[in-house]
Amino acid sequence: MLKAVIFDMDGVIVDSEPIHFEVDKKVLKKCNLNVNDEILNSYVGIPNPEMWKDLKEKYNLVPSVEELLKLQSEFKIEFLKETKIEAIDGVKGLLNELKQNNIILAVASSSPRFFIETILETIKIRECFNVILSCEEVQRGKPYPDIFLITAEMLKVNPQECIVIEDSTNGVKAALSAGMRCIGYANLNSGLQDLSSASTIVNSICEINYDFMISIM
Repeated sequence: MLKAVIFDMDGVIVDSEPIHFEVDKKVLKKCNLNVNDEILNSYVGIPNPEMWKDLKEKYNLVPSVEELLKLQSEFKIEFLKETKIEAIDGVKGLLNELKQNNIILAVASSSPRFFIETILETIKIRECFNVILSCEEVQRGKPYPDIFLITAEMLKVNPQECIVIEDSTNGVKAALSAGMRCIGYANLNSGLQDLSSASTIVNSICEINYDFMISIM
């Protein structure tokens, strides 16, 4: 029985993956390193500290992980001020329909909490969610299942009663490892992601509704 739907944020609720890519490239450029989207694709859905730790080791970056995170946050704040953020088409309608059917809602994101809260407030859907969890608040980020298992615990539901909507390889792996059904959203702006192991794949959030979700449980 479906009781809860857990949304990833970046690339599912808002098209923010391109912002992350641009910010990360800007940080790396400060370190005299130019990278393409292909390199950054593999980090989609992975917590920022883990990404910077890996990039620092791979490319011998001089700044510490803490300094890289600080720079990344500063650039993200700049981008948020300059960029008009809107919900992906179909998201608000889906949230309303799920609420009408007494489905409880959550966000489980690899982004820092300040970024999640800012985005959700900006697009005026913060009040829709019973639980919001950032990777900063769990021991292991995606592709480990921790963030989804803790979200389910906070919602007081079993993992088998949840559906996750994800746009990344790492997110799908995390959801399935948590024992949840997962809808893979093939968002072209999220780079090349392998969603083949998801319970089902959609090309638009508009394809998802309450009946569709019930059918994959």
